[in-house]
Amino acid sequence: MHKNYIDWDKTAQNLKLLRNDNIDLRRYVCHALKYKEANCSGECDDCKFDMDASISQSELAEVFGVSTGVIANWETGRTSPTLEDLIFYAEISRVGLSEVIVFKEKIKF
Repeated sequence: MHKNYIDWDKTAQNLKLLRNDNIDLRRYVCHALKYKEANCSGECDDCKFDMDASISQSELAEVFGVSTGVIANWETGRTSPTLEDLIFYAEISRVGLSEVIVFKEKIKF
């Protein structure tokens, strides 16, 4: 019988890659931080983010309502985000959850 387990180290690498190179995540973070009270599409020309630059861990932490250390721990695999956080991360990045979570297979006898 086979059972899949999450490879947290590879999943952590995926989270870091998304933070550094996902335009939809950048737009979401910009919208969440800059336009909390306004109605913004997240695609404005005067966005405070350079769309070619990565989001900082502190900016992402503010969106998730956690500390910068929590984001750093997620991205190094020291701690694991909750399923809800992984789903939210995938949704705001506009990628499938299967593109975030990496599974490894273990065999049980």
